[in-house]
Amino acid sequence: MHSSSLAAAPLVREPVHAPVAHLIRGGIVEGMHYGSVVVLGADGEVQLQIGDIEAAFYPRSAIKPVQAVAMARAGLPLHGELLSLAAASHSGEERHLAGTRRILELAGLTEEHLRNVPDMPFDPAVRDAWIREGRAPSRLAQNCSGKHAAMLYTCALNGWPLEDYLDPAHPLQQAIAEIVEDLTGQRIARVTVDGCGAPLFAISLHGLARATVRIVSAAPGTPEARVADAMREHAEMASGSGRDVAALMRAVPGLLSKDGFEGVQVAALPDGRAVAVKIADGANRARVPVTAAALGRAGVDPELLTGFAGEPLLGGGREVGRVRPVRSLEPLAGAAVRA
Repeated sequence: MHSSSLAAAPLVREPVHAPVAHLIRGGIVEGMHYGSVVVLGADGEVQLQIGDIEAAFYPRSAIKPVQAVAMARAGLPLHGELLSLAAASHSGEERHLAGTRRILELAGLTEEHLRNVPDMPFDPAVRDAWIREGRAPSRLAQNCSGKHAAMLYTCALNGWPLEDYLDPAHPLQQAIAEIVEDLTGQRIARVTVDGCGAPLFAISLHGLARATVRIVSAAPGTPEARVADAMREHAEMASGSGRDVAALMRAVPGLLSKDGFEGVQVAALPDGRAVAVKIADGANRARVPVTAAALGRAGVDPELLTGFAGEPLLGGGREVGRVRPVRSLEPLAGAAVRA
């Protein structure tokens, strides 16, 4: 996309979030989650917006499919499981560690070249086992290691420096920034550092939805289609066993979805329908049911989404309530249901 056709960067402002979910206990609203939601129709038009979908925000790991597309465009030759891992926030399972080692081996590099922060595995059960075994935090176990290994591989292929690959001025990060703007259709508002140490670009929630549609609806064989196919076919490599985002991609045919820290999720279908969600307080307990409700509002068959209604609230060991998305996220009466 030529720079002259890009929209201006989203405004950096305090986002005007709105209620997106109620915490119902015993028939009474006990609490409320605020946030923002955008639902795009197959024509690309906004079908529903709640809150502030145009303010600058950090998409966190929900931007990883875009980063993977940028690396694929720059020559990254990965496919299948390893390309899915390049776009992953993985759980730290052995297959994730083995895959990251394989990417590094293909690049002729080792774990010592990684510059992400050392951490324990993301999945609680895997982390507990790791601790019982006396294993220390490592760069390999950190949930972004697949992305970092792919970044190093991309640098090695292009003859770019390896030591400072996380510098926003590095050729790799400049290439990624260009694709972020290309796919979102807007200039980047601000650049900061993500938890793993990589540059993080501020875009709008609307822009995140647009970018994900561009990826999932791309022509076969393109870098975008390669990333979408890899993530959908190997959803557990992009996340992990038992992760809700992998289960959602398995449940809804053709869906590409990616979550991010602080309550972010994006999901898109090849026909152009998409949703993007930001929960203001970062709560996962609201992220999952709100994303599912937004997909239902977009016309996804509610029967496919029954497993994503959120965890029940317990009282004395029995269910006494749930997190309920707001009424405006309910499917439209008489709306056609599509996969």
